[in-house]
Amino acid sequence: MTRIIISGVCGRMGRRIADLAYNDKDFEIAGALEARDNPNIGKDIGEVIEIGKLQKRIESDFDKINEKSCVLIEFTSPESTMEHLEIARGKKMGVVIGTTALSSEQIENIKDASKVIPIVFSPNMSIGANVLFKITEEVSRMLDEDYEIKIVEAHHTKKKDAPSGTAKRLGEAVSKVRGVTPPIESIREGDIVGDHTVIFNGKYETIELKHSAHSRDVFAKGALDAARFVAGKKTGLYTMYDVIG
Repeated sequence: MTRIIISGVCGRMGRRIADLAYNDKDFEIAGALEARDNPNIGKDIGEVIEIGKLQKRIESDFDKINEKSCVLIEFTSPESTMEHLEIARGKKMGVVIGTTALSSEQIENIKDASKVIPIVFSPNMSIGANVLFKITEEVSRMLDEDYEIKIVEAHHTKKKDAPSGTAKRLGEAVSKVRGVTPPIESIREGDIVGDHTVIFNGKYETIELKHSAHSRDVFAKGALDAARFVAGKKTGLYTMYDVIG
């Protein structure tokens, strides 16, 4: 059984991770974290996310959680992620990071921490999106520069960062081949979970590669798969490529 601590448990992603973990016999919710000013601090995790009483409270203080043999799952802000990463590093705890909008310095901190603890770090935890990363690089290599490349991403209006971490990762896949990052168009409307399209526009034809997430559960399931994967590791920086094999 994989024991997990969910950071940001009251958020959209945190709730879905908790719900899927609760209904999977391979996981145990060992604890949950929220910001210090969150009104749910001190309340039972299960009651807050409506999955039944778990006899475990939502905490703002990492040290109040029995973290033995746990994996921390982070889908929060860059600042909270860095704070919790440092604590997890001291506790020799595996970490799954899906937080986006991280600075280059913060990413370097993650790389440095991976020399001490095992970390799965990916801007998108879905299998399909990670397949898209790979295919985008391959198609960029197959087509010459007569094909102009553009990335379009769409998310719900509450998403704070733009472009998305996934769109940036797709840009990196193109840049790895072309040497330059293509333009990225960001759309924020409604309650779109996440759409990403890579457009290869030639003189006589257009090729589009697209991934659409229909539910946040696809990211939640990926995060749990990553937690299961990293639980058996000592150190190292991994991506979802490693998780899905």
